[in-house]
Amino acid sequence: MINTFIGNLGHLMTIVAFVSSLVTAFAYYKYFSANEIEKASWQKFSRISFYVHAVASVLVAFSLFEIIYNHRFEYFYAYSHSSKALPVHYMISSFWEGQEGAFILWIFWNVVLGLFLIHTNKKWEAPVMIVFSLVQAFLVSMILGVVIGDLKLGSSPFILLRDATQAPIFEMNPDFIPEDGTGLNPLLQNIWMVIHPPTLFLGYASTLVPFAFLIGGLVTKRYSEWIRPALPWAIFSAMVLGMGIIMGAYWAYVTLNFGGYWNWDPVENAVYVPWLILVASIHTMITFKKSATALKTSIVLVILSFILVLYATFLVRSGVLGDASVHSFTDLGLSGQLLIYLLFFLFISVFLTIRAWKHIPTSEKEASVYSREFWVFIGATTLGLMGFQVILPTSIPAWNALVESFGGISNMAPPADQVEFYTKFQLWFGVAIALLTAVGQFFWWQKMDKKALKDALLTPYIISVVIAALVIVLAKVYDWKYMVIVVAGTFTVVANAVILSKILKKSTFKLAGGSLAHIGLGMILIGIMFSSGYSDTISINMSGLTYSNSWEDELNKEHVLLWINKPTQMKDYTVIYRGRQKKVVGIPEYVPAKILESTGNVNEAIALEDYKDFIKKGDKVNLVLEENDYFKIDYYQNEVLKFSLSPMSQFNQNMGGLISSPDSKIYFDRDLYTYVAAMNDYEDPEWKDDQFHEVSPGEQFHIADYVTYFDGAEVLNQIEGYTLQEGDVAVKAKLRVLDYDVEKKLEPTFIIRNNQVGKLPVVDNELGIKVTLDNILPEQNKFVFKVNQYQKDYVVMKAIVKPYINVLWIGSIIMLIGFTVAIFRRFDEFKKMRDKGME
Repeated sequence: MINTFIGNLGHLMTIVAFVSSLVTAFAYYKYFSANEIEKASWQKFSRISFYVHAVASVLVAFSLFEIIYNHRFEYFYAYSHSSKALPVHYMISSFWEGQEGAFILWIFWNVVLGLFLIHTNKKWEAPVMIVFSLVQAFLVSMILGVVIGDLKLGSSPFILLRDATQAPIFEMNPDFIPEDGTGLNPLLQNIWMVIHPPTLFLGYASTLVPFAFLIGGLVTKRYSEWIRPALPWAIFSAMVLGMGIIMGAYWAYVTLNFGGYWNWDPVENAVYVPWLILVASIHTMITFKKSATALKTSIVLVILSFILVLYATFLVRSGVLGDASVHSFTDLGLSGQLLIYLLFFLFISVFLTIRAWKHIPTSEKEASVYSREFWVFIGATTLGLMGFQVILPTSIPAWNALVESFGGISNMAPPADQVEFYTKFQLWFGVAIALLTAVGQFFWWQKMDKKALKDALLTPYIISVVIAALVIVLAKVYDWKYMVIVVAGTFTVVANAVILSKILKKSTFKLAGGSLAHIGLGMILIGIMFSSGYSDTISINMSGLTYSNSWEDELNKEHVLLWINKPTQMKDYTVIYRGRQKKVVGIPEYVPAKILESTGNVNEAIALEDYKDFIKKGDKVNLVLEENDYFKIDYYQNEVLKFSLSPMSQFNQNMGGLISSPDSKIYFDRDLYTYVAAMNDYEDPEWKDDQFHEVSPGEQFHIADYVTYFDGAEVLNQIEGYTLQEGDVAVKAKLRVLDYDVEKKLEPTFIIRNNQVGKLPVVDNELGIKVTLDNILPEQNKFVFKVNQYQKDYVVMKAIVKPYINVLWIGSIIMLIGFTVAIFRRFDEFKKMRDKGME
């Protein structure tokens, strides 16, 4: 029976959230403009209105998750994004797989931030919350799903499947509910997809806070005072957004199989660019606090960081990117709303900035080359150019759509090789930023002239050159471009380490945020250079076979074919493919797939034999996503097993075929990164012609290419899964089949009943054989075995050594620690000034 209550509740709460956001904006405006007598009552009403909005927004999220969690496939969202097979943590991922769920997540984080701001900011509450409420009104409108005449406002996640599709089944049975949903995208079935999107959307949401303080400052003519409360939030936003980017990169590395972590996809770029501008704004805001300069630059950069987030949202969710990005959403009819959302806040911010421009205080003092202001400006400019170089080509699909909307024709196209195009520019921008963060720190912490600068840089320069030279020689870095990166990255780390040591000697750890973040940046630069520039593919095809005609020659050369149990040399390793495995709930290791048989129920199997101390024959077990196969690959050196890897693959028709995720062996100085590119499909085998073998007990013979021993036969009194009647004669043959270092037991059965013969063959999918005890010749003491063959099990795998990739991840963590230290410092400063009435 269709449950309409929960959908109606969610839709009602969406409307309440939308109306209450508009009421909150109006109420805060009245509070802002009211006289002192009326302020208290308007403030109380404004807060109550926002609390109503907060409760409604939470109930919207609750309603959608309830629909997903309870498998209410009568709703289009649950049917399209989830299935009964998903564990709870992947149900969470399916919540934000669709556009509507992502908007709800964004709305939720804005509510959390708004509640925090209401209770931590006294003088700024009204102007900041007006901006917050207007943003919430736009976001909630995206999920309203209200139709007014020919106008549709938003796309509701609470629409029923029968109202969203034109399937004939609903004409015959309007109350039809599918047994299961279409499931979650296999690429999102990863723990990082549970935590990466919430982190990224918290980063998106938090960019609103400094923007709201800025708008509040422009409206109230407090042109510089907004910096103090906005700065800690800007650092928080950069930290969270940066963490989201790093999580996304790590998700790509452990889930996708392109062999890297950053592919310069338009959606990746759309997050990266606002982060760059936000980081630039932080530096100019800190500069203003130190020397009352760069206020106008800070205003422009804060506006840009928020507007670029809205622009990124438009690019990703309007459908304008089309096939240019694997991340982009299809257009749900929201492109017009998204454009209005972007243009509204762009117009407001530009209008207020132009109106206030001549009143914004500026410093008349010209910045010296030896001043901190000069170097911060150069750094901010470089970050801006980095973003500019990325966002322009990324916007080509949007430009084409704009030209075509006016009846024109645009032949512009995004870069054919995105990685090469962006990397060749960003590489040198990265070097410049690294050097600026190294040199700039000395200007920041002490007054400089030409002599002082030489003295300050001499020691870190000498140390850097020595360390870089050792790295270049030991790591065999011969490309001059990579040499420059090693030197720049090392200099960044050493110079900031020198500054850090001085800070810790003279002051407290809370001042160390900038140095730590810059040390992390230097390590990231070195980690990217080694892991990308010196990746070594070791799975070289030495067989001369072409694995797939659809692959380019390079792909056929860089993959290795592994037959089941057959040793294959792969550079320093002898590798052996050992078969498919499954992940079983409650068992800390993978279980061989051959001992499990599906019961027909979702994610349930029965054990065909004992497995260690975990499973007994006949036990029913719960699988973690039974469609996933994990391919066990053993790695030997000098005939000693060193480790095993289990890359995962899933054949998904909706995703176009094989979906693979890598598995890696992590060393301190490198990763061995592997994934399966092709596998044997033995779901519907084509058996070759019959082959017959007459064998006496104790004899050796060959089944296909396998040495086989016939150890004799045994008369059975009972057969598992088969009922013997009185007078039946059942004989089981015992065969041992040797496949390299693996011995398999096959036991086909022969049954005689009333002069009729029954045969129970044995199929071994891994070996690709079916063996039938076809006849018994008692006079000759021989048994006749019928053998059928098909393709034995195999995988085609790629293996890549990624040197020093952990330098990248460790550097990322250190950079985030630096941001965190800076956040606590700036929030502490803000609280002290707020408590003094200087908010």
